[in-house]
Amino acid sequence: MSEKKLSAVEVKISKRIAYILRHSPESAGVAMDEHGWVDTEVLMNALCSQGYSVDSECLDRMVYCNGKKRFIYNDDKTKIRACHGHTVKVDVELKAARPPKFLYHGTVGENADAIAAEGLLPMKRLYVHLSADVETARQVAGRRKTAVGYVIYRVRAEDMMKDGHTFWPVENGIWLAKAVSPHYLDIL
Repeated sequence: MSEKKLSAVEVKISKRIAYILRHSPESAGVAMDEHGWVDTEVLMNALCSQGYSVDSECLDRMVYCNGKKRFIYNDDKTKIRACHGHTVKVDVELKAARPPKFLYHGTVGENADAIAAEGLLPMKRLYVHLSADVETARQVAGRRKTAVGYVIYRVRAEDMMKDGHTFWPVENGIWLAKAVSPHYLDIL
């Protein structure tokens, strides 16, 4: 499938799918297994019953053309799941890996005092999300239009790993960690 940007309607559908697959499968009446997989046909039918026009081609665009690469299919495309960002307890079968020397995290400026005291915490999610590059962290930090300013943290991932912390890469280039102590953070 050729790369293209999602239309405004497709972005709306993508956000609804993300909500269902990350936070609330019951909001669409779909069942999620312990690994976060939802039956593709059941999801499409549920979305259609909620007024969204979704077929297999539309769902393919959500998976393959979404710049954030939020979703993946299983091998035969009968199931779909969110790559990360879950608040519902699931095991997305992450495989630990050696991270780059540094990872990055962008957030709004109002979080700086709490992060200085407690570090990066997953909050309502299962993991802290880290970027492999500063630009992605900057984009994440700038996503809240109401925020005044943002902060980019450099995470000394290599040092964390040497101290026994684990990192998991996700298909879309994001790295996950359980938490990051302030000890491993530098403000850029």
